[in-house]
Amino acid sequence: MPNTDAVVVGAGPNGLAAAIAIAQTGRTVVVFESAPTVGGGCRSAELTLPGFVHDVCSAVHPFAVASPFFRSLPLAAHGLEWIHSPAALAHPFEDGGAACVYRSVDRTAEGLEKADRAIYRRLFTRLVDDWPRIEEAVLGPLRWPRHPLALARFGLRALQPAERLARREFAGETARAVFGGIAAHSMLPLDTRPTAGVGLTLALMAHVAGWPIPRGGAQVLADALAAHLRSLGGEIVTGTPVRSLNDLPQAKAVLCDLSPAPLLRLAGDRLTPGFRRALERYRYGMAAYKVDWALAEPIPWRNPVCAQAATVHLGGTLAEIAAAERDAWSGRPAERPFVLLAQPTLFDRSRAPAGHVVWTYCHVPRGSEIDMLPRIEQQIERFAPGFRECVLARAVMRPADLERYNPNYVGGDIGAGALDLRQLFTRPTWRTYGTGVRGLYICSAATPPGVGVHGMCGYFAARRALDEVLRD
Repeated sequence: MPNTDAVVVGAGPNGLAAAIAIAQTGRTVVVFESAPTVGGGCRSAELTLPGFVHDVCSAVHPFAVASPFFRSLPLAAHGLEWIHSPAALAHPFEDGGAACVYRSVDRTAEGLEKADRAIYRRLFTRLVDDWPRIEEAVLGPLRWPRHPLALARFGLRALQPAERLARREFAGETARAVFGGIAAHSMLPLDTRPTAGVGLTLALMAHVAGWPIPRGGAQVLADALAAHLRSLGGEIVTGTPVRSLNDLPQAKAVLCDLSPAPLLRLAGDRLTPGFRRALERYRYGMAAYKVDWALAEPIPWRNPVCAQAATVHLGGTLAEIAAAERDAWSGRPAERPFVLLAQPTLFDRSRAPAGHVVWTYCHVPRGSEIDMLPRIEQQIERFAPGFRECVLARAVMRPADLERYNPNYVGGDIGAGALDLRQLFTRPTWRTYGTGVRGLYICSAATPPGVGVHGMCGYFAARRALDEVLRD
């Protein structure tokens, strides 16, 4: 491959985004992917029965729709179609009640307890209005903001623990629980900073962009990115593991869609001792335990409003969710885990020939070998009695399975590293996308702005490479 300007290792959303950003400038770029298909954490497969298409990792994609970079790409021309369920999210309770988060702030507020309706409207109406001014700060690296006052309004709340913010802002248990469930996507204890920021950002996404699913599964999004890259002249080589930088063709820039541990295996001999030690100190967080089901019929929710949402949070009250996440962080798998559930075939019948697919995971200690299947199924039964009777087949991915599937998920951490305050502004080190080695960059979810299918980590890493070594 003579005269290659850039090489990207890893064809996840960030690796593909980095390659596209470079190819858009007319430079040559080649992506190497060890798996037989592109996508990284954005792939789909028949995990249970023939014809039943499950998302292997990510399933619901608010950041993909909100991403400034993805919005600029003609992905619809390459087959990507978004499906928005009537409600972005449903959160059932043990008494048979349920709350939903809708695109409309007002409609969402009306489903809360009376004392919290005006509070919710005021909080999220202001955030929705501010989003165009804070978008680049939230979905980008640390830098001086263009709109510091708007960011300060967001940041004063965002840097708090979610549990504290929920109790301070809301009077009723419904709003507190809904916010706590959204904040639990952080994979941190809810008494930890900045879990409120994760909750606010994801809730805001529901009102700004929705929580959509790609028709046909997550693989369609990855395939659309790959097709666009090829249309720009980029090349993708799949089924080709890269074990050393010496395996790669000569290039002015090498961008690695890798978290610190696999990056050290690939390039540790090229890094300075100080930077190597910094990567070795990088902390991974708790893990995911994932279960996919093929069902003969839809989940029999006790409250039928849950069938309006592609995403359902199963955890009960704020106190229950906080306890479950604290247990998992502390090394104790929760008896009643907080379960994130997606039910795409209620809105996309192309995903199963007959019946339905369901996607779930809960948080467990990193590297845990505990069998969480009975506990996850019991949580679903708690809000949907008779669920087990609908099951045709199951597929389980334990933390070790997730790491084998994607080496970036060290110990099963699908977030590619703990997103607590200590690492928030230095992911993975103070060099962010740089490594101290000229022409070698990191572009994975271990860099700002972090986990999420948005491609912004790859985009900003590519911009840095273009500024530093690809200017000629």
